[in-house]
Amino acid sequence: MTQLRVRRSIQELQDDYRRGDRKPLEDLMRAWKGIKELPPDNPRSFFVLGGYHGEPFRGAGWGDSSYWGGYCHHGNVLFPTWHRVYLLKLEEALQSIEDCGEVMLPYWDEAGDESLRNGVPWALTQEDFVLDGKTIANPLRSFILPRNITDEIGALDANNNPANYSKPARYETVRYPLSGLVGTDEDKAATKRHNALYPTHAEQVAYLNLNILNWLNWQVVVKGQPIKSTKVNVKDKFRACLDAPNYTVFSNTTSAQQWNDERLGSGAQPVVSLESPHNSIHLAVGGQDLPTVPDRSPIEGANGDMGENDTAALDPIFYFHHCFVDRVFWLWQKKNKCTDHLDVIAEYPGTNSVDNQGPTPGTAPNSWLTLDSPLNPFKKKLADGTERAYTSRDCIDIEQLGYRYSPGSLEETIEESQLEALQPGQSTKVVCVSGINRAAIRGSFLVCVYATIDGERRLVGTEPVLSRWKVQYCANCQTHLEVKAFVGMHGIQEEVLRPLKNEDYDVEIRTRDRVIKAGESAPLAAFARRPFYFVVR
Repeated sequence: MTQLRVRRSIQELQDDYRRGDRKPLEDLMRAWKGIKELPPDNPRSFFVLGGYHGEPFRGAGWGDSSYWGGYCHHGNVLFPTWHRVYLLKLEEALQSIEDCGEVMLPYWDEAGDESLRNGVPWALTQEDFVLDGKTIANPLRSFILPRNITDEIGALDANNNPANYSKPARYETVRYPLSGLVGTDEDKAATKRHNALYPTHAEQVAYLNLNILNWLNWQVVVKGQPIKSTKVNVKDKFRACLDAPNYTVFSNTTSAQQWNDERLGSGAQPVVSLESPHNSIHLAVGGQDLPTVPDRSPIEGANGDMGENDTAALDPIFYFHHCFVDRVFWLWQKKNKCTDHLDVIAEYPGTNSVDNQGPTPGTAPNSWLTLDSPLNPFKKKLADGTERAYTSRDCIDIEQLGYRYSPGSLEETIEESQLEALQPGQSTKVVCVSGINRAAIRGSFLVCVYATIDGERRLVGTEPVLSRWKVQYCANCQTHLEVKAFVGMHGIQEEVLRPLKNEDYDVEIRTRDRVIKAGESAPLAAFARRPFYFVVR
C-alpha cells in the first residue's frame, strides 16, 4: 500500500520554520501563491475552487430561488463528507503547482495550546512573507478577486433597500474587525468609515486575536468554579461533539436540534453537533463578538467574509479551519469505530435536501439524502477512465483517500467521555430557545442565552448560525429554517438555580443589524409569524 501522506498542523510548520527547516512552510506558501495566480477559468484556480462553496453561484441553482445557490452542504448529513472532498480537491490543486507535489493542507489546531494562548497562527495573518529571496504578500492572509462576483438571488430587503452581497474585481477579503460589505453605494460608504477606524494591519490582527481567544477560552464561572458542562467556548464544543451518539446527530445542527427537542426534560445533556463549533469559528473570524467581556464594547459593523456562506471559502483561512473540522470528524469516527462505515437515520430531520439552506445544484428539491447522494461538483475518476460524482461512501475512510493526520489536540477525548457525570444536587435544567426564523435575519447571527446568578447576568450558552445574506429569497428556506438552541445547566448546583425564576433567564439574537430580545416581533414582523421564545425545563 502507498505510504499515507500526513496533514500536519500549521503550528508544526511554523515551528519547523523558526528552527531553520523552512522548506515545508515555504512550499505551502508557494503552492497557495500558485493557485491564486492561475487564470480565473482554470479549474484548479483558487477563484474556481473558492467559488464552489457559495458565490459566484455556479451550477444549476444559479439565480433560481428553489436552490440556495452554492454547492456546499450545511444543516444536513452531508456536511462533513462534502467538505472532506472539498479539501481533497483543494489539496490536489496545491500539489499541481510546480515543485509542490508533496504539499499537504495543514490544519489550524483550534483546540491546541498554542491557539488557546495566542489565537490565529501567525502564518495565516502575517502581512508579508519572504519566498525565494523576495518579499511577497502573504498568500494565506487574504484573496483579491480577479473578477466581479454577483449575488444572483437579487431582491429588496425588508426596508426596500437593495440586499446585495456582490463584490467587485480587485476586492480583497477581510476578517474581524473589518467590514467587507461593498454591494451598494450605501454599503461602500459605511464600510469605508468603519474600516478607517482600524488603519494598520497590526491593529487588525490584534483585534482578531482578542476575539478568537475570547471564543476559544471563555467559561461560565459560578462561585469561583468553571462549569464544564455548559458549552460556550469553541474548545469545549469540539470536545462535546465527540460524544454525539450517532453520525446523524454528530453531522449537523438540524439533526442535533431534533434529537435535543425529543429529549427535552429527560435530564439528558444536550448533544453538540460538529457543525456548531465549526459555525463559531466562522463567526469569530468573520465578525461576531462573543459578548462576555464587560470592559470591551462589541465592534458593530464588522462583516468579514468568513462570516457568510456566500463568501467564506474565498478567504484562505477557511481551508485551514475546515481541515481541523475534518480531523475532528475523523477523531469521532475512530472513537465510535466508524472508520469504515457511517449510518444515517433514514428520513430524520437533517436528511432531506431542503433542510437548513435548501438543495444544492444536482440535488432535487425535497429528496432524501443518503451516503450515495452526489457530492457535486466533485468528480471521482473510475478505473475504466470514466467519472462520476463523489459520494459520502467514497470518503468514509481517509486512509483510502491517501492521508492521515498528525497528533494534535483532542486525541485524549477519543478514549473517554467528555460528558460530566452528574453529582448529587446538580441541576438537569435545559433552556430551549424556539421560533427563530432565519428568513427574517440578514446574514449569520448568534443566539445568546443568559442567566442572572448571584445577581450577575452571565452568558451560559450560545448557538452560532452560519447563514447567507438573503435567506428570505430562497423559496425552500422559507419553510425549513426554524432555528432552535438548547443550553444545559448541567453541573451547576441546584441550590444556585432553584431561586431563579423564568424572568431571571433571557435570550438575545445578535445579528448584523441589531440585538433582538426574546418576545420582540419588530423588525421581524415582515417575515416571522411570531416572535421567538424560550422555556426552561
